[in-house]
Amino acid sequence: MTDTDHHEDLHEAFFTLHRGLPRQGPGSDATTRRLLDLAGPLPERPRVLDLGCGPGRSALLLAAEAGGHGGAEVTAVDLYEGFLDELRKAAAARGLTGRVHPVRADMGKLPYPDGSFDLVWAESSAYSIGFDTALAEWKRLLAPGGTLVLTECEWTAEEPSAGARAFWDRHYPLRSATRNLAAVQAAGYRVLGVLPQPESDWAEYYGPLGERADAADPSAPGMAEALAATREEIAVRARHGHEYGYTGYVLRPVTAGDDGRWPARPETAADRAAVRAVNLAAFETPLEADLVDALRADASWLPGLSYVAEGPDGSVAAHALLTRCTVDGVPALALAPVAADPAVQRSGAGSAVVRALLAAARERGEGLVLVLGHPEYYPRFGFVPASRYGIRAPFPVPDEAMMALVLTDSVPVPAGTIGYPAPFGV
Repeated sequence: MTDTDHHEDLHEAFFTLHRGLPRQGPGSDATTRRLLDLAGPLPERPRVLDLGCGPGRSALLLAAEAGGHGGAEVTAVDLYEGFLDELRKAAAARGLTGRVHPVRADMGKLPYPDGSFDLVWAESSAYSIGFDTALAEWKRLLAPGGTLVLTECEWTAEEPSAGARAFWDRHYPLRSATRNLAAVQAAGYRVLGVLPQPESDWAEYYGPLGERADAADPSAPGMAEALAATREEIAVRARHGHEYGYTGYVLRPVTAGDDGRWPARPETAADRAAVRAVNLAAFETPLEADLVDALRADASWLPGLSYVAEGPDGSVAAHALLTRCTVDGVPALALAPVAADPAVQRSGAGSAVVRALLAAARERGEGLVLVLGHPEYYPRFGFVPASRYGIRAPFPVPDEAMMALVLTDSVPVPAGTIGYPAPFGV
């Protein structure tokens, strides 16, 4: 048997194992809908590109639910014609033939003009060309205001075990969320949301695949090797699943106008009255304004990490503050408070000052930022639940509201209880 014959046998055995399965990677309808929610408002009938669509579970959901009541126009791309045939049949059965357009193409060599899509979607498929390549090459496809949604397998353990590395380094070297977020920013995107996928998403993929493997004929050409690879993958997940997982990233390219309306800079002594006024206006009580004043007199105050965003007239439109806190004695930063003048809320002023402040902290070599805040707002900056790192608040708080952002993976992330400066009163 030639190498070509062996490759063809193995290729056919692989697809024999995977044909007819509901999914070709970890995921769920719930996760697809959650990522779609994080993408925010879309045009009434958005143009969607689903890359590596497989049998089209996501493509069908997007066609039915993305955008307005009319759903989306979905171009669904995959290299395997068998999956596209499954998608055509499923679309016809659901009355979506006119909205789902299966295309056999290579996601690394796409034929579409720049700006062709309002939403580019890739669940469990970017690995085939690499996360960095996907970020770079798919950006041009987005129309102005368009959004890229992709999921990536990454390390969730601070120090992955040798067993986990032995498998992944051979197949697809994983990176940490910190490195992936740095790649996102370097590629010119801002983060609209980050969604760690639940363990149940893996069960939706490996459950049916494992049953198919148990029923397969190992004597078929190429099947013994395909079965061995499949069972190894499932076994590695069973042993090391706590060390890695898929994470969804919802991204939008940074444009020349992003944050340009709200230039941000470190506060000066002349800004203090305006900073207090913004905090008084933004919150129902004076507690946050008083907190800022108290922190200025505290040892936790870090000169240069209190930032303001300026309005068109040069006035202070928003304010954000980082002060020193600890996690079991290891230095970290607390982001609080963040305030925008009510007259400019939802205009980008708050986001502008937070992004600038986090960039300043990163440039100073800080490693970890913690925030207790709205779980629908802070993930756009890369924050994830702090519990993912074993970090907890010193008081009862919903898990999703206590968040952490790792600014560098050059130093270990501490685990334990947060110690806040005395002015916080906790």
